Amino acid sequence: MKRNPQELEQVHRRMSRRTLLVGGLMGGFAGALAWRMHRLQVDEADQFRLLAEENRINIRLIAPARGKLFDREGRVIARNTPSYRIIIVPEDAGDVDAVISRLSQLVELDQEDLNRAMTEMKRSPPFLPVTLADQVSWEAVSRVAVNAPALPGVTPEVGLTREYPRNADFAHVVGYVGPVSDYDLSKIEDPEPVLRIPRFQIGKVGLEAKREDVLRGKAGAKRVEVNATGRVMRELDRREGQPGADLQLTVDAQLQTYVQARLAGESAAAVVIDCADGDLRAIASAPSFDPNLFVRGISVGDYRALTEDKYRPLANKTVQGTYPPGSTFKMITAMAALEEGLVGPEETVWCPGHMEVSGRRFHCWRRGGHGHVNLLNSLKQSCDVYYYDLALRVGIDKISAMAHRFGLGERHDIPMSAVARGLAPDRAWKNQVHDQDWRVGDTVNASIGQGYMLASPLQLAIMSARIATGRAVAPRLVKSVDGIEQPSGGGGDLGVNRANLDRIRRAMYAVSNDRRGTAYRNRIIAEEQRMAGKTGTSQVRNITKEERARGVIRNSDLPWERRDHALFVCYAPYENPRFAVSVVVEHGGGGSTAAAPIARDVLLQALYGGPPPLTAYPKGDRGRIKAQQEQMEQDFPALRAEASDRA
Repeated sequence: MKRNPQELEQVHRRMSRRTLLVGGLMGGFAGALAWRMHRLQVDEADQFRLLAEENRINIRLIAPARGKLFDREGRVIARNTPSYRIIIVPEDAGDVDAVISRLSQLVELDQEDLNRAMTEMKRSPPFLPVTLADQVSWEAVSRVAVNAPALPGVTPEVGLTREYPRNADFAHVVGYVGPVSDYDLSKIEDPEPVLRIPRFQIGKVGLEAKREDVLRGKAGAKRVEVNATGRVMRELDRREGQPGADLQLTVDAQLQTYVQARLAGESAAAVVIDCADGDLRAIASAPSFDPNLFVRGISVGDYRALTEDKYRPLANKTVQGTYPPGSTFKMITAMAALEEGLVGPEETVWCPGHMEVSGRRFHCWRRGGHGHVNLLNSLKQSCDVYYYDLALRVGIDKISAMAHRFGLGERHDIPMSAVARGLAPDRAWKNQVHDQDWRVGDTVNASIGQGYMLASPLQLAIMSARIATGRAVAPRLVKSVDGIEQPSGGGGDLGVNRANLDRIRRAMYAVSNDRRGTAYRNRIIAEEQRMAGKTGTSQVRNITKEERARGVIRNSDLPWERRDHALFVCYAPYENPRFAVSVVVEHGGGGSTAAAPIARDVLLQALYGGPPPLTAYPKGDRGRIKAQQEQMEQDFPALRAEASDRA
């Protein structure tokens, strides 16, 4: 059948369009394929060559800069400083021993560091860098750089490390940092990846550990390309981390330095607290140690010297140490009796030098007794029998409750390590802890701060501040975080009778300013700065009946560790309290001879904001005080530098 020409023409047109369409599609596909092949084989050849070698993209963390620490006046307490170190990549070095030998001719290498580095090389892949020397000088870095061709695989690096410029002055407050250990990681349920950065530093003790959450900061990150063996080929991009928050403390660095210097030679602690807001102006434990020793790992010899010292320099005695408060506790017993209406201010108790209780004789410190004493004279002369009598009337539960109200037996919330609760026992406590009934003799012992009663120097300072103000003053160590002020510790009203509290204050004033007061020799003469205080001496050994019969052995004749602890608490000015101070001298003997002179000097230093005028001291003390100040400036360069700054 023949088709007419018109139909053939239509078929031809349809076929041509289809051919062109199919041909166009095929041509486009072929063109796209050719373009893609050119891109893969030419433009992206390097990238795919790396991919052929099984390279991959890794995210690596960048350690953040740790937050800095400042005192209340902006003086630096802890900072980050550049740290030069020398590293080696074993696979690039080739003969590692030969390279290290050549390096040792240019830079002094510590054998202990070398041993640590060799151990690390054996357990790490050969392409990972290992530190041979840390905290080296710029001159050493320069010598390594100049001789780089002869030291394959060896590279100088710069990083940040923690530094404590005031050395031992803040060791117990701030603590120190150190490299993250397996033990550190085991204590954390879900460790952040940043903690696995080699040699990353975290707080180990003290404020550095307690405020690790804000000081650490947030890690940055960089994208790097590594090959199949893990070697870095190139860095693709990076995002810097967020530095940690800067903390300003309430402590005055100049006062802290003075207190540490004043405690030198003793195993002691002192706390200065601001009565208005609870700011800890100084909190010092002696002897101290240099926290910089711990930052990169303390040597065995240095650590042994610290742990074998009988004065225990690693212990923070201000918050960790608890001691029988001795006669500094008598204000609490008196307040409990006054608040219960069981004693009047002029009511007297006869003190013959002892009291018989349940067939046992409890002695007063003064063998011949004090005769008839009222409240004021009992504190002024520190009569023990008066408080034995009060305690039997008021009972231990009321005494314990009053102790807690004034800050004893409480764990105060400050960011320091091992803050002790102390102990203000009652009947229920002994039954629960010792499974024994409370005895009347326990009450008698507790009335003068002995027996089970325990308090830290921090708690005693808080007690003194609360007596001085009638408010629940609470300690504050951190003043601001990144400039944001932290809550004040001024506290609300204690809820005690003001007339009763005034009676206690007048008695404490008499302790320091009446000729028969136990701290009269350590009074403050300046009228506007007069001090109220209380001495305390706590026994650390039992005195037998036989020893009393032949005469109690003097502290000076006993071995150091068997001598009594010396305590003193005070505040000033009496009329308008600004600061409260507590001092504990371990095995110092008497509170009036060992602790009171230190407390008086520290309190004056705080009141005057530096060395006080000699006219603030009794005339008979001025020559000795002047010589003491000059000697301290000579022995402690930091004090001398601050004296020069003031001049």
